[in-house]
Amino acid sequence: MEISIATLPDHRDRPAGRAADTAEAMRKTAQEFEAAVLADLLRAAGAGQARAEFGGGVGEDQFASFLLDAQAARIAASGGIGLAEIVLRGLLAQDSTEDQTP
Repeated sequence: MEISIATLPDHRDRPAGRAADTAEAMRKTAQEFEAAVLADLLRAAGAGQARAEFGGGVGEDQFASFLLDAQAARIAASGGIGLAEIVLRGLLAQDSTEDQTP
């Protein structure tokens, strides 16, 4: 999926009081991104796969993804692996650069 610059919202003319709201929204987005990455890593590692013996059957297979997503979100919320902070720093740097351009 390709996103053009024209479709992205322009935050240069936002009121000063909304900067904190924007930073908090960026933090939430970065944390959600980290949770998605962690969920994929957990799936790749085999977490959530039913064991041959004592497996929960079809029901366990169907709901395993929900469990992995919840676990990944919890890991990200408690500090995660630091990916959210890196993404957030990049977003804030990009936002401040956009604020300085005329």
